[in-house]
Amino acid sequence: MATSEAKRMAMEKELDLVKISPKATPPVCKIMDYGKYCFESSKQEKEAKKHHKTVEIKEVRLSVNIDVHDFNTKANHANKFLQRGHRVKASVKFRGREMMHTNLGADLLNRFLDACSEFGSIERPPKMEGRNMICFITPKNK
Repeated sequence: MATSEAKRMAMEKELDLVKISPKATPPVCKIMDYGKYCFESSKQEKEAKKHHKTVEIKEVRLSVNIDVHDFNTKANHANKFLQRGHRVKASVKFRGREMMHTNLGADLLNRFLDACSEFGSIERPPKMEGRNMICFITPKNK
């Protein structure tokens, strides 16, 4: 259909001529109320945002020479985060001569992963990144 004829038909119906796919050959147009179309599309986007769940990453920092009670407290905090549906990043920072004993940090993170195994599963095992050893835990699906 000719463009001028399509414009005339849209004016007769008091609607707008909107290009649906301009890159097609020939371009595809539709006669509609453009304001109503924009309103409905924004409403659909807002509705989709409502149902979209954002997952936060909560960090738990441990030390190589952590005591038993402090370890249990941090494990309990991580379990609470996992129950709420957040991912947990557990990290051990090595300072000074502690860099010589990274195996102690790996053992500590493995103990931490075991303590959190009831509510979460290992996403990424312990791995060194600079002076930190990091692992990620994701919540188990209910």
